[in-house]
Amino acid sequence: MKKSIATLLITTMMAMMATGCGGSTTSTVSTGQKSESNSSKTYTVGIAQFAVHGSLDNCREGFLKGLEEEGFKEGENLEVLYENANGESATGAQIINNFVSKKADLVCAIATPMAQTAYSTTKNSDIPVIYTAVTDPVLAQLATEDKKPVGNITGTGDKLPIEEQLKMIRSILPEAKKIGIMYSTSEVNSTSAIAEYKELATQYGFEIVESGISTTADIPLAADNLVKKVDCITNLTDNTVVSSLPVILDKAKKAGIPVFGSEVEQVKKGCLSAMGLDYVELGKQTGKMAGKVLKGEAKASDMPYEVIEKASFYGNTKVANELGITLPEDLVKSATEMFDTIDTLS
Repeated sequence: MKKSIATLLITTMMAMMATGCGGSTTSTVSTGQKSESNSSKTYTVGIAQFAVHGSLDNCREGFLKGLEEEGFKEGENLEVLYENANGESATGAQIINNFVSKKADLVCAIATPMAQTAYSTTKNSDIPVIYTAVTDPVLAQLATEDKKPVGNITGTGDKLPIEEQLKMIRSILPEAKKIGIMYSTSEVNSTSAIAEYKELATQYGFEIVESGISTTADIPLAADNLVKKVDCITNLTDNTVVSSLPVILDKAKKAGIPVFGSEVEQVKKGCLSAMGLDYVELGKQTGKMAGKVLKGEAKASDMPYEVIEKASFYGNTKVANELGITLPEDLVKSATEMFDTIDTLS
């Protein structure tokens, strides 16, 4: 009997020592209400993107990178449901309803119209929404003036560095007087940006000539009219307009005027330059926020929205040469990236 007890004690002590030295392979993640193992639960995240264009695609790429840095990797402990509304609000509502019916653990809404739809559609569920690429969350009625969420929703804003953009345009085009801006009248983020452009433009000797459109079908005629009135065009992150950027670039090229972008993907496609944001980094910042919500470290309803601050210069020397424009040396030296080709495939 004594020998059996001694053997049992030795066995127990060895097991405890093994556990203390890393014998346990289960890492526990707090979810706020219960504990789950990263290896024992697969989280379902629905990604709803409003339209197809480069900056929103970059947000999605960065979002998944941010989630992975927080410990959620697709194919391991993460299932991703991805849908694109192709610029149709009704389709966006169907997408979010589908995510709700599938009981997604979290919804990522990319762009302002999709974020608004996701918020209204998930109100009666307990599914948190994390948005990205929302220019003005307050104007979109997703947050209060002090950045607090209006419900179970938070995320990141992509407020345009408008003053930096105006400084850049003045540096490149010292004689220019009129800047054209095309925008969708249904996108609140665009109306907010237009107002700021008008407020700041006179400080740099510019007049803003705006052209509002309702659908992509309006863009060819609107572009034809706009290029006759202005010295250059600058783009917003307007989803409807950016989706038809090749049309605008073609009209502007024939008129011999430059088009300035609002982010790197537009410069790749043929805009002369941009003081823009890095949308992969914006998406990554959003993914990290989502990861904290999934782990139960924070609630979406308690997290103030965040913004990305740094603006970077991007330029396209091929476009500059075609227009007979020399990009200032100080801008070129400060560039995050310069391009010498035009991407006509994306």
